[in-house]
Amino acid sequence: MRTSVLLLVTAGFLPSPVVGQSADGAAGVEHPPSVWPSPVTPLSPPSPAPAVDTLSVEVAQGVVAGTCRRCHNPRRLSGGMSLETFEVDGAADNPVIAERMVRKLRAGMMPPTGFRRPTPDSLATLAAVLESRLDAAWEADPNPGRRTFQRLNRAEYARSIHDLLDLDIDAGAYLPLDTKSANFDNIADVQLLSPTLMDGYLRAASEISRLAIGDPEVTPSEATFKVSRWTSQSEHVEGTPYGSRGGVAVDHNFPADGKYAFRVSFHHETTGALFGNGKGALHTTDEPERIEISIDGERVALLDIDRWMHVSDPGGVDLRTEPVFIEAGPHRVAAAFIRTFEGPLQDLMSPHDWSIASTSITDAYGFTTLPHLRDLAVTGPFEPAGMSSTPSRRRVFSCRPAAPEEESPCAEAILSRLGTRAYRRPLTDDNLAAITTLYRAGAETGGFEEGIRLALEGVLASPHFVFRFEERPAADADGVYALSDYDLASRLSFFLWATGPDNALLEVAGEGRLSDPGVLEVQVRRMLADPRAEALATRFAGQWLRLQDLEGMHPDVRLYPDFDQQLKDAMQRETELLFHTLVQEDRGLFELLTADYTFVNERLARHYGIPGVTGTDFRRVEIPEPERRGVLGHGSVLTLTSHASRTSPVLRGKWVMEVLLGTPPPPPPPDVSDLEATPEAQQGRLLTVRERMEMHRASPACRSCHRVIDPIGLALEHFDGTGARRIKDNGMPIDAEGELYDGTPIRTAADLRAALLARPIPLVRAFTENLLAYALGRRVEHYDMPTVRSIARQAQEQDHRMSAFIMGVVNSPAFRLKGAEAVVDDMQAENGN
Repeated sequence: MRTSVLLLVTAGFLPSPVVGQSADGAAGVEHPPSVWPSPVTPLSPPSPAPAVDTLSVEVAQGVVAGTCRRCHNPRRLSGGMSLETFEVDGAADNPVIAERMVRKLRAGMMPPTGFRRPTPDSLATLAAVLESRLDAAWEADPNPGRRTFQRLNRAEYARSIHDLLDLDIDAGAYLPLDTKSANFDNIADVQLLSPTLMDGYLRAASEISRLAIGDPEVTPSEATFKVSRWTSQSEHVEGTPYGSRGGVAVDHNFPADGKYAFRVSFHHETTGALFGNGKGALHTTDEPERIEISIDGERVALLDIDRWMHVSDPGGVDLRTEPVFIEAGPHRVAAAFIRTFEGPLQDLMSPHDWSIASTSITDAYGFTTLPHLRDLAVTGPFEPAGMSSTPSRRRVFSCRPAAPEEESPCAEAILSRLGTRAYRRPLTDDNLAAITTLYRAGAETGGFEEGIRLALEGVLASPHFVFRFEERPAADADGVYALSDYDLASRLSFFLWATGPDNALLEVAGEGRLSDPGVLEVQVRRMLADPRAEALATRFAGQWLRLQDLEGMHPDVRLYPDFDQQLKDAMQRETELLFHTLVQEDRGLFELLTADYTFVNERLARHYGIPGVTGTDFRRVEIPEPERRGVLGHGSVLTLTSHASRTSPVLRGKWVMEVLLGTPPPPPPPDVSDLEATPEAQQGRLLTVRERMEMHRASPACRSCHRVIDPIGLALEHFDGTGARRIKDNGMPIDAEGELYDGTPIRTAADLRAALLARPIPLVRAFTENLLAYALGRRVEHYDMPTVRSIARQAQEQDHRMSAFIMGVVNSPAFRLKGAEAVVDDMQAENGN
């Protein structure tokens, strides 16, 4: 173990592994409570549900007795639930089942299609009575819920380092993948600790402190930046010099002044020869391809590419530069091919947008191919020569000692400032003493800067930085307590920005004013106007809408040879920009489905068939076509809910049910075959996806679920597996006609959108649930549903504007209050009490 880590342990920075230890240090077994006593008044109690009279209760009980119990009884146990003894008036005595009933009723999914249904008014009355009883029970005995402490996940860690040190890092280089639960990667209950994870945080603290302060004695190392094979390289890449094509541009932190060498590797054919070796019309012996290495736009090397390179050669398909002197700090490094022609390609075939769709046809007649960069490596420093001024050093060294006696006061000022931002609250005397101990240990052996570096390593390795502890008031009895202003500031900043609070928010918290509702709203609106609020789109919306699933989507190249990484990235960015616009312009939630505008660049516009858009910048365009409006017409959603070779009505229907409605279908029986087992062709022709679906659901075991899921997905069949419009499937006209689970006929995406908006309650509540879970960092439980309904009702009064949902979450008791941890006394546990 490295010396600095031992210092951290002895200084009390690293937590000792105590089994069963709660967030506040009390040992015991954690049990989520079902009800918590409330010694404090909720700050923002749920707005009451509409009152119901005795007649409504009788009508509701009649629906349960006359309809629900036909399936939900001890003999049939449909859905694993019996309502034989369920009493509507006592719904609060069985809240889990009651909430399941409310969810299905509000979505219109119960009773299921094919069964005799009561009148819509009767079903609405049953849902309203259940909600009123559940909400009244919550008001009588509020339960804001609780969660264990959270740790910084990859995204939060990288953003926090940037805010603290003005340093961009790849957190994935240090930390393992984050575990997801309830759609999100910030859920506390699944953020388990392991030796590998702790070692990752320690290694990150060591390396990042050296990058920030600099290390004049650093030894050479290699950093490699890969270029996805899915990235098309026939056009200019953003960040590379103009007049170039393909390649890659990255921001790299150089640890010290010194000489650095660069290596570029190229894609090769399946036989090992260089891909794009000149068998086409563009790369010849007289006019070889060349690749340029540049730093901050200035050329530092120009390399000729040998068309006869082969993987069997001593150097493989690689080229290397001589060492080049570069100053420390972040620099834009680019490797790109010199563009030698403009205009149409001399290709006898139709050129594909994905320029490296196949490496097995590169020497076939009629195909024009070009060399493609596979990765760029930076090696060094050789002959390190000190440290130049860098943004991180300027951020850290706010003072410089002019004499030895000034070193300690200057160090204390620097560390106090950095520690306050890192710990997200003022340092205690013990905190400052521990950091100062590390500073002295480093300064004795390496001088002032080494002392600051070791202390900074200690700060980054501290549990106060890595973990988000929320302190419980010392004098508080068992029950519910309000978060301190500093803890509230952290919750707020990680919710809206996915990083820690800034100085302005910490200042308000330090004055004890953040818990004031008026001050809190001012801070929320200030933070939403900050560019960092885009985290709500890239982090919250991206995970809620499952946009991260796009990364693993690779449509079959034989069917979709024009689908490349640039198109995939543009699809994701389109959806993020739409959600970000809703937040920034405080628009209504339903515009996520109805927006008659979108955001495209040239690549995505060409895919959609939208004329008049050029360049890589995204711009807002109107959508005259009703089918394309909203996220149901976004290529991101349509692609991530498809298979590599075809569309999937099941995945699309399941996505709508899970993501938009919050009512996931049950998993398929284990012995049911999937669609791939059905024949692809019959009577001399290929079958459409719909025809294969009808054959698949002929089985009684499949029919009950597919008759709910399939019509939703089939309504989107006018879009292919990459979200492009189509009118035929396997040569046959698209037949998208179907019937929603509540009997509504649908045949297009516009029909589906209208049917969903006709039942707005499940849409609003599903969004609110996800927003609340993301903000709290825990799963939404049954006792949170009264809060969800309250936020939804308040948002309805404000036309479902995004600010209404965000302020509803921030003002909710679940966000501002916390249930105390349940602690089991050791003696009681031994006695079995």
